[in-house]
Formats: sequence, structure tokens, C-alpha cells
Amino acid sequence: MNKETKPLAARMRPQNIDEILGQDHLLGEGATFRAALDNGNLSSLLLWGPPGCGKTSMARLLAEHAGLYFLQLSAVMDGMKELRQVLARAKDIRTLEARGTLLFIDEIHRWNKAQQDALLPHVEEGTVVLVGATTENPGFQIIPALRSRCWLLTLKPLDDDALLSLCKRTLKDKDRGLGGQNLMFSDEALSAIIHSASGDGRRVLSALGRVAGTLPNGTELDAKALQEILGETDLLHDRGGDAHYDVASALIKSLRGSDPQGSLYWCARMLEGGEDPMFVARRLVIFAAEDVGNADPRALQLAVGAMQGVHLVGMPEARIILGQAVTYLATAPKSNRSYLAINKAMDSVRRTGALQVPKHLRNAPTSIAKSQGHGEGYQNPHDHPGNIVAQSYLPPALEGQTFYTPTPHGAEKLIGERMKWWHDRLKQRR
Repeated sequence: MNKETKPLAARMRPQNIDEILGQDHLLGEGATFRAALDNGNLSSLLLWGPPGCGKTSMARLLAEHAGLYFLQLSAVMDGMKELRQVLARAKDIRTLEARGTLLFIDEIHRWNKAQQDALLPHVEEGTVVLVGATTENPGFQIIPALRSRCWLLTLKPLDDDALLSLCKRTLKDKDRGLGGQNLMFSDEALSAIIHSASGDGRRVLSALGRVAGTLPNGTELDAKALQEILGETDLLHDRGGDAHYDVASALIKSLRGSDPQGSLYWCARMLEGGEDPMFVARRLVIFAAEDVGNADPRALQLAVGAMQGVHLVGMPEARIILGQAVTYLATAPKSNRSYLAINKAMDSVRRTGALQVPKHLRNAPTSIAKSQGHGEGYQNPHDHPGNIVAQSYLPPALEGQTFYTPTPHGAEKLIGERMKWWHDRLKQRR
């Protein structure tokens, strides 16, 4: 493939370790991994990072730096047959050339447990130095045995400075880049390209290549003209990946922190990124019960109503309903005491097992049940002043156990005062 047909991103791949941008925490001076690499200690690795941060380029350059033969598989396209073939080739390379092999597996998280298990003996025996690349959390997607044999390196999305350096390098390079076209970009235009890339180096280079293909040599480009070429920004929201859960987590934590501005932003990010509005609505229902709770009992009603409204009208109008729900929940008083209480009660059940129901609390629908003492001694609170009566509602083994303690905030403050009044009144009757 000649320069004219080869994608710009492929032409501009870094040619040595020091050309890799945005990963100074791994490859910069004083970094632990760089020190190990310079000392000749390259072990099997898992490279975890977002698209376009340089995982494939790093793997190729690591092989070159360490003097290893480079073989590559894609977990999307290749399976056990291809794995057996490259492992056999790696053994031949070791035997015939006395040279080790770096096996790079892109998207390794897409292989199932059996496929990942098949790698283990070859990694342990040193048949290959494995470098697996993943955009998903290895803690969820990579089997523990394989994780334990690899050094996990977290790659960062390229920051604005790294992307700007990449743009300038590309516009200047006459051999691999766009230097021969003498293109001139305003600072605003470069900022717009960087903003559209979301930390992805490939997207920056794709955008530059697309722009360069529409302009004559020597053109000066401003942000307005650039926007006409690039179109709308793609927010890269992955409804099934880590980014999906990261943004959802940011929404919930902003709500919990009573910040309506942050809450609205993350909600908008999800909706603009193509998220199912019903997913957002369901998260709000859970939040209303878990984090607002009895501090404002209306929150759950509003959240459920919002979910029903979203289901009825759909997008784009659903954003209005979600906006109201988000702002209400963000500014509502907070209490997670109900959430903690049910968890504490369930933990007690798991620890103590199925304790017997006290006889006075048992149902007595038949004469046989009554003869066995079911319901005997039960006092109906409606027959007592204040509709309360001193009797136990827990198994004897849990007598005195407290699961729920209200906060002194919002409507829960009234609940706490009512519970204290009951406690004091019953204490006086004893």
C-alpha cells in the first residue's frame, strides 16, 4: 500500500518508544515500566485503555525495543485455529532463529474463558510474551489466572496537549504526514478537531486526513469552515461498555452530591450519546429509593412517574421529563438509611437463618393452629392508646436489634421524632 492509499493514522504511527504520546506515566523518565523495559525485562502485559490511545502501536514498538518477533491476532476475527497456528510459528521462530515472540491480541476481552485458558501454558512456558489489549475492565473481562500472569498497564486517553502535538507533527511531516500540502489551521480550528476526538489519536488523524482531502494546497482553515466538513461531534457513548457505566456512575454520584449542574450534564451526555432514556429513568427510580429515601418520600413517586412518562412519550420530549426528575432528585434532602436498613436486615437473615416466628405473630386461620397457640397473646395496636402497644415483633434471638435509624433531615426528621415518641410512650407504660 503506497502513501496515497494508506490511511493517515497508519502512516503516522510512532516509529519508536519515545514518539508515543500521552503515556508518560508508563514510558516517561523515571516511570517504573520504562525502567523495567530499559533493563531488558519485558513480561506479559495487559494494556487497558480507550480506543485510539496507542495500544497497538505500543505493542509493536515494545517488540522492536526488546528484539522480539511480532505476531498479531484479533479476538474479534480469530479463534482457536488461528491461535494454534501462531503458537506453532512462535515455537519455530524460537527453534530456528533463537528469537522470542511477542504475541499481540487485540480486543482480548472478547475471547471466552476457554480461549483465554488456552493461552496460559504458553505464557507460563515462555513460548510467547503475551500483550493483550482491551478497552474493557480486565477485572471483569479477563480470567483471574491470566491476569495474575500479566502486568496490567492502564493507558490514558490522549489529553489536549498530546493531541495538539500529534496534529502539529502530522501537519509538519512531509514524508508521512500532510507537510507537503502546506495547510494552515487556525488555533480555533485545531481546538475544534481536538475537541471532536474525545482523546482518540486515530480520530484526530482521521479528521485531519478528511479535511486535507477536501482542501487545495496552501489553504488556511478556520473553525467555521472546519465544522462544515466534520459535521456533528460523535460523543462515542458505548451503551454496553465501560464508558456507559462510567457516565452512569458520574450521574448517580452528582445526584448524591446534590449538584444539579453536574447531574444535568451527565444526564445530557447519556442522552446525546444515544443512551436509552428508559435506562436513565430506571437509574433515577433506584436512586430515589436508595439515596433520597424517606428524607423525601415524594422522590420515589416522582421518579416512577418520570419513568412512566418517558415510556409514554419517548425522545426527544423525554429529555424534559428526565430534566425535571434529575433536578428534583439532585436538590432533594438525602438519606440512605432505608437502603442500609434492608441490607442490614438481610445480612441478619443470612447469619441467623430461618428463625422461628414467635407464636403471638403467627397466623391462626384454623382450630388446629389455634390449639397450637398460634396468635395467642397478640395485642392489636388499634385497641391501645396511640395505636401502639409494647410487644416484640422480632424473633427472641434478635430482640433489641435495630435496623433502621432515621436521619434528622427532611421528612425523615419527622419519622425519627414519631419513633422517639412511640419509644418514650411505651417506656412510660412498662
